[in-house]
Amino acid sequence: MREIITLECTTCKNRTYSTTKNKRKTTDRLVLNKYCKYDRKHTEHKEAK
Repeated sequence: MREIITLECTTCKNRTYSTTKNKRKTTDRLVLNKYCKYDRKHTEHKEAK
């Protein structure tokens, strides 16, 4: 039941990461702290539609 999702940077809005998540256990949107190569720093990345 895992689905592939894309992560979008909250500051520059670029979609740079993809990951999987379990839709049954995690129903809300995923938020991770990842490195953005365009901003050159760690920023929050949220699950995109």
